[in-house]
Amino acid sequence: MMDNTFKITTHSEEETIEVAQNLESEKFPNMVICLNGDLGSGKTVFTKGFASAMAIEEITSPTFNIIKEYVGELPLYHMDVYRTNGRVDELGLDEYFNKGGVTIIEWAEMIEDCLPKERLDITFKITGENTRVMVITPHGDKYLSVCEDAL
Repeated sequence: MMDNTFKITTHSEEETIEVAQNLESEKFPNMVICLNGDLGSGKTVFTKGFASAMAIEEITSPTFNIIKEYVGELPLYHMDVYRTNGRVDELGLDEYFNKGGVTIIEWAEMIEDCLPKERLDITFKITGENTRVMVITPHGDKYLSVCEDAL
């Protein structure tokens, strides 16, 4: 099955935030967004932009908590699975995916087997000091139409 992939180059944190806010405008309950990329590539910046568009002010990287929950227009479940070594059985991920909120997972490739089939994958590539390429891959029709409407 051939997925449509969208590539966006950003030249500042503000542009990354703008992409996140555009995607947020198409959000829906049980949306799952998986962020991958090296340290400092923009995953948390993206999450902050998405959250601010949901009227959530303060986002911090959940490195030590694994999952942080925020209340906005929809609940936001922000996960950082870097320190789990892929062992996430006790976290109840499926429950989060079906709680009616938006789930954003940093370092999602580490738990690929646990992710829902339908989701939005975003890989951040550092291509310059402030330049990032975001490769956005929708899995499922709902996510494809989000991309077509927002990007």
